[in-house]
Amino acid sequence: MEDYAAKGLVEGKFSANELIDDNINLIKNFGASHISSLADMPDFYTFRNGLIYSHRDFGQFYEKIKKGEKAAIVSGLNASGSIHMGHITVFDTNLFFQQKYGMDVFIPISDDESYVSLKVKTQEEGLKNSLRLARSLIAYGFDTSKTKLVIDQLYTEVYNTAIKLSRGINVSEIRATYGYKSEQNIGLHFYPAVQAAHIVLPQLGGTRNVLVPIGPDEDTHLRICRDVAEKYGYTKPAVLHTVYLPGLDGTKMSKSKGNAIFLLDRKESIKKNIMSAFSGGQASIEEHRRLGGNPDIDVAYIYLKSYFLKPDESAALYDDYKRGKLLSGEMKAMLLDRVMKRVDEFRERYDKVSVKDLEAVVLRDGDVDLASVVEMSGVLEE
Repeated sequence: MEDYAAKGLVEGKFSANELIDDNINLIKNFGASHISSLADMPDFYTFRNGLIYSHRDFGQFYEKIKKGEKAAIVSGLNASGSIHMGHITVFDTNLFFQQKYGMDVFIPISDDESYVSLKVKTQEEGLKNSLRLARSLIAYGFDTSKTKLVIDQLYTEVYNTAIKLSRGINVSEIRATYGYKSEQNIGLHFYPAVQAAHIVLPQLGGTRNVLVPIGPDEDTHLRICRDVAEKYGYTKPAVLHTVYLPGLDGTKMSKSKGNAIFLLDRKESIKKNIMSAFSGGQASIEEHRRLGGNPDIDVAYIYLKSYFLKPDESAALYDDYKRGKLLSGEMKAMLLDRVMKRVDEFRERYDKVSVKDLEAVVLRDGDVDLASVVEMSGVLEE
C-alpha cells in the first residue's frame, strides 16, 4: 500500500485553492452564483461546513419546497466504480432533502456512458457494476419507496426522451463543450442528450421543480440540459455545486488514483490508508510538540471537519493541533474511529439488501425479469 504521508513530503503540500479552481471558474466564466448569494439556506452540515460552493437557481427551488411544492432530486453515478467518501457530500445532501421534504430521488447509474467512454469493457460489466451500486445505494439509506434507480439497459424508455431532446443539441455545441474529436465514437457525442433525458425524467411524471447536486466537473452536462430543456417545454433544473476534498495523498480525490476511502474495501486496507494519509504534522513527535502542526493541509482534519464534527468541535481540534497538543497519529485515529463506525453500519445494511429491495427501486421495461438479471449477475452473493 502506498505511503501517502511520505509521498506528500516528497511532492510538496497541496494547495487548497487548487481543489476549488473548477468551482471558481463556474462563477467567473459560466454564470453560476456563490452559495453566499442566497438569503436563506438549509440548516444542514453540507451547507454549514462549506461543502456546497455555488449554485444555479437554488434560491427559487428552495422557496418552492418550503411552500410545500412537490419536488425531486436527480443525482447520477458512473457505473465504473463503487461508493467512496468522495460521494458523501452529494449522498447526504440528497438524503437530507428526501427525509425532510419527502422528495423522490432519481439516480441514473450510467452503464451506457461507462461503455461508450471505455470505462468498462463490456455492457455486461456495466450492468453488473450498476446493480452493485444499486445495492450500495439502498444500503446507504435511501428510502426505497421514494427512490428510483435508472439503469438504461433495463429502462430503455429513457432513449425516447433522449431522441426528442437530441434535435435541440448540435454537434458543434457538443464538441465545443466537451472537446470531442471526429475520431471519437458517436456514442460520446450523443450521450449528453441521454444525460439531459435523465435530468428531465421527474418532469415526465409532473414534478417540474428539480434539483441536481453535482461536482463542478459535471456542470457541462447541466449547461447542455438547462439550455435544451426550455426548448421543449421543461423547467430548467436547479443545481448545487459541491467542492472537492483532497484524496488521502493530499491531491484531488480520484478513483483512478486509488486515493479514496471505499466503503466496500477490506477494513485492514481502510485502516492502513487512513493511518498513512497525508498530514500536516512535523517530522518528529518532539518537533510537533514544539512547533505544532498545520491542520489546513492535514487530510484527517479536513475529513473530520467536513463530515463528522460540529463547528465548535472542529475549531477546538484545529487549535489543539496547531499548538502541538494533538499529534497527527491521534488525529488519524479519531478519523478512523468515525469512518469505521460508518462503514460498519453501511455493511450491515448492505448484507441485508434483497431482490425485493432492488425490485422496489430499479426502473425497468415491462419485459425485464429483474430477479433473473440479479441472479445472473451474482451481486447479492458478493
